[in-house]
Formats: sequence, structure tokens, C-alpha cells
Amino acid sequence: MTQKELEKLSRGKLLELLAEQTGRADRLDRENSRLKERIAEREKSMNQLGRMTEALIRVSPGLSDSEREAAARELDEIRESNAMAESIEELEDAEATEDDQEESDEPPDWPTREQLLLAAQKERYKNRYVWSLKTTIYALLTVAAVAVLVAVLLLPVLQIYGTSMNPTLYEGDFVVSVKGSDMKTSDLVAFYYNNKILVKRVIAQAGQWVDIAEDGTVYVDNVQIEEPYLMEKAFGECDIELPYQVPESRVFVMGDNRDVSVDSRSTSIGCVAQEQIVGKIVFRIWPLSEIGRVGKA
Repeated sequence: MTQKELEKLSRGKLLELLAEQTGRADRLDRENSRLKERIAEREKSMNQLGRMTEALIRVSPGLSDSEREAAARELDEIRESNAMAESIEELEDAEATEDDQEESDEPPDWPTREQLLLAAQKERYKNRYVWSLKTTIYALLTVAAVAVLVAVLLLPVLQIYGTSMNPTLYEGDFVVSVKGSDMKTSDLVAFYYNNKILVKRVIAQAGQWVDIAEDGTVYVDNVQIEEPYLMEKAFGECDIELPYQVPESRVFVMGDNRDVSVDSRSTSIGCVAQEQIVGKIVFRIWPLSEIGRVGKA
């Protein structure tokens, strides 16, 4: 594996590779220990064979002098071999002892294979947790962005101020409006006026004639309209000339609290143009006790 490939590996993968190498080293140590045991047993057998040969030479009167000398030489060679093997073993033991003494000065705290595997497992869990957290955050941000776009472009959420729409809407209510300009009579409509958004009820469409009696009864095209959403009728603030014809591309609006509402009856507001309309009020989302559709009676 090249250095570049090694740098690309994650911390968890590196821990797994290190655990694998540690396992291999443990297996090699065990094999080395078994080989040392076999060598020691072989040396023990050779020593026993040498002693048996020496005893046979001594107790065998039938052997000639030359045969005794040859056997003695072979025995000496065996002894020299054993002595050399013992010297090598002693030298290795001495070197191992020196290494152990050097290592004992600063004993390394090497992790076991099980510890490395556990660390790798924790690292993988941590990576999965971080990935899940990032994915969740991205999803929430996406949903929030979509909700903001929908709220701004399609379903604006508005808060009601004042008392001009009592008893249909009260101050502090939150309502949802639907974008569009297709407004019908008695629909609640939100519209822009002097950098504010007002909410009123559509009374008449473009081209229709509006007349208001002194007691507050409203007539559209000489027909009295039913207004069950009112608590009481009132003439209110009205400075337009009655009967009044609604101009083209505009709607005539009034508040449900006729005594205090300033609306199309006043020239300060007048009829609402199509380009002023924010949307039609269709749903109340706050307070929870009043949640539900609003608009027509």
C-alpha cells in the first residue's frame, strides 16, 4: 500500500489494519515459542543419547581400541555440538535479557488486538452517528427552506392586529392566506396598504353598485346582502358618495366590526386593486382553541 493510499484511509480502517497486524504478530510469537520448545526437546534427546553411548563404550569389552577411539570421537563431536548449541542459546538469552531490561526502563503500553477492534468499532459508530446527524440537519434545513418559500410565495402567514375584524378574527390571531386574486363576495382578503397588510371582507366586485343605509344595512345592486358574521350593524366612517359603483379591477371591502373599521367606505383607503391583494384568508392556526377554517359564514 502506497503512502497516498494510506493517507486516504479512515481512522477506523487504520485501526482495523493495525489490529490485523497485531494478530499476525501474536501468531508468529506463538509459533516461535513452539519452535523453541521443539529445539529444547531435541537437545535434551541428544544429551540423553550421548550419555547412553558413553555408557555403552565403557561396558562393551568386545570393542577394539580403534572402535573405542572412533566412538569416543563421535561422542566428543556430539558434546561439542551440544556445547555450541548451549552457548548460542545462552547468548540469545543474554541478548533477550538485555532487550527486556532496556524495554523495562520505559515499558510501552501497547493495546491488545481486542482493544484495537473495539476502538475501530467505536470509530465506525462515531462516523455513522456524525453522518446521521449531518443528514438530519441537512434534511431539517431543506424542510425549513421549503417551508419558508411556501410561506412567502404560496401561503403567507399573517398576524391580526386591531379590532376591525371582530368577532370573526381577534387581535393576536395567526391566519394562513392563499395567493391569488380570484376573490368572491364575503371572502376575507389580505391586501397591502401603506406598507401594512390589512384584512377585510369582500362586499362587492368591480362594476357593482354599493349602497349603505343609515342603520348600516348594506345593499349591492339594490339587493340587501345577508351578513350573519356581524355582531351589529353600523354606518361607520363613510365619506364616499352613495350609491357607489366599484371601479374596474377593484373590490369593495369592509371590516366585520363596522363601527370602528376604516375600509372602502373611506376615501383614505378606497377600493382595493388587484395588485394590492396578498391572498384570501382561509385558515386560522392560532390560538389552538380556535384553529380551523375562516372566511365565509
